[in-house]
Amino acid sequence: MDRALYEKGLAKRKATLGDEYVEKSLAAAGEFNKPFQDILNEYCWGLVWGDERLPAKTRSMLNLAMLASLNRMTEWELHLKGALRNGVTVDELQALLHQIAI
Repeated sequence: MDRALYEKGLAKRKATLGDEYVEKSLAAAGEFNKPFQDILNEYCWGLVWGDERLPAKTRSMLNLAMLASLNRMTEWELHLKGALRNGVTVDELQALLHQIAI
């Protein structure tokens, strides 16, 4: 494991999803699911979301559109809160929802 990438990802994940949600997920993982949580923090959040070529706000909007098209509404609700934390405005969310609906 790349510890620096893991820590970067953990910080990015907490900034987007909230400390409480992330800590709860890590605590509930147990021995069996801990490796998956490590992968999420290192690769998903550290490598992908940590790539500064796209701002977190843009990633959040892209993610909401993809999750909606996949009908992953539980994740969509979680990432809606993250999008607001990442600076997506209510007006932008309205436009995004119109785009998703059409």
